[in-house]
Amino acid sequence: MSKGWPTSSAMVLPLMVAAVTACSKPAPEAPPQAAVPSAPVKRAVKPPADAPHWDYESAGPAKWASLSPDFAACGAGKRQSPIDLHGAKGAGLSQLLTSFRPAELRVVHHEHMADVVNTGHSVQVNAPDGDTVTVGEEKFVLLQYHFHSPSEHHVDGRAYPAEMHLVHKAADGRLAVIGVLFEEGAANNAIEPIWANLPSTKGEEHHLANVTVDADDLLPTSRASYRYSGSLTTPPCSEDVTWIVMSTPVTMSAEQLGRLRSTLVGNNRPVQPGNGRPLVLEGVEETAAR
Repeated sequence: MSKGWPTSSAMVLPLMVAAVTACSKPAPEAPPQAAVPSAPVKRAVKPPADAPHWDYESAGPAKWASLSPDFAACGAGKRQSPIDLHGAKGAGLSQLLTSFRPAELRVVHHEHMADVVNTGHSVQVNAPDGDTVTVGEEKFVLLQYHFHSPSEHHVDGRAYPAEMHLVHKAADGRLAVIGVLFEEGAANNAIEPIWANLPSTKGEEHHLANVTVDADDLLPTSRASYRYSGSLTTPPCSEDVTWIVMSTPVTMSAEQLGRLRSTLVGNNRPVQPGNGRPLVLEGVEETAAR
């Protein structure tokens, strides 16, 4: 045997153990880095190719019913929205209880990530599943909320600078929409995260990865509301929508209103005939609105 490195297992084994031990040691942790807010992710949203074109101008509300057979209710419907909220009766009046009885309103909204879309007809915030409104025993899930300027609903003949619609859907497809009226006043902190990222171009969508919005904060503290049976205020103007319009407006600053109007303005359908539908003012002490 020639002279060289020892070949005994007594020396080879410690070398192998040392190598394995060195490989198993965790790498030193990198120093923590401060989180960097990401910019909104911009996406383009295209409407279905076969969707009839409608708008608030050349193909405006007076023409909606003629644009497609699917829009017939926009002209022939008898329970159309919006309406002028006047002459509402207190929910306790016995003559109304047999035809329309407002149920207890329970709103459960949570913080959620925001996807803000400029649909060309409105600024819309899509909501993930989880937020609900319960009217009596019926639960409706929040799908999205969007904005109109000026308001669509009027109160005793008065229009407001803006209105928000929170669209909720039941398991059977029926809708319940909460309407919130905005008047000019103090800045609205709850709406600012959305307003800071308004998409200015039709079809543009902003995914706000680091922004959460609690839709409940957009509602007035009071849950007093006007209740009536109506329709969508945009084509196809489908009826049998439960409308819950908050009777207490919330504020938005002049600067915030200006930002909304610079994106979209004039996206309001004119008020429609009431046609004798019951209109109830729920959650207040008065026995009648006037």
